[in-house]
Amino acid sequence: MIRSSRRGILPRSILIVATAALGPIIAGCEAGTNAPTLQWHQPTDGTFHRVSTHLTISNAFVLGAPIGHVLQRGQNAGLYLGLVNTGSPDRLVAVKAPGIAQTVQLPGAGVPLRSLSRVLLTGPAPAIILQHLVRPLTGGSVITLYLVFAKAGATRLHVPVLPMASGFTTFSPAPAPSPSASLSATGAAGAPTPSPSSSP
Repeated sequence: MIRSSRRGILPRSILIVATAALGPIIAGCEAGTNAPTLQWHQPTDGTFHRVSTHLTISNAFVLGAPIGHVLQRGQNAGLYLGLVNTGSPDRLVAVKAPGIAQTVQLPGAGVPLRSLSRVLLTGPAPAIILQHLVRPLTGGSVITLYLVFAKAGATRLHVPVLPMASGFTTFSPAPAPSPSASLSATGAAGAPTPSPSSSP
């Protein structure tokens, strides 16, 4: 009888440990498809936007001034974002900022998006620059930009202005405006009509 009791101790211990380990898993299963871990969460403060079935914009934001300061009219601001293209090749050919900046400078002749590629214009130095702001930009505000793609067309994007604080203190501010820069209003022209696949 003593022997059988000792023999039962080991299996009982394993059973207790297994039950304790499975408890949280079983409890998690009870949450079904509404479990918080199954839901998508924005990993950053920037904007996510689907341009088309195969083209997305992620973590888009404009870098503002340090906390307690404002980017003044006439200054430049950097636009940061990531682009993912899982379809046929495309190109970001323009960014329009009506009511925000007079012009928007893109690198080179635009941003090529090869098929099945990811392009990260995420700094620390800005590759896209909103030039000659036509109004002050305050951290915490949201502005509307229009991104124009060669094939996907134009899409409207609501972009937060993030203050140069926390993880953004190592980012480079946009270069100062050039006094000889053209004051043409190419970026301030009427907003392009977003393609049907765009969402506000």
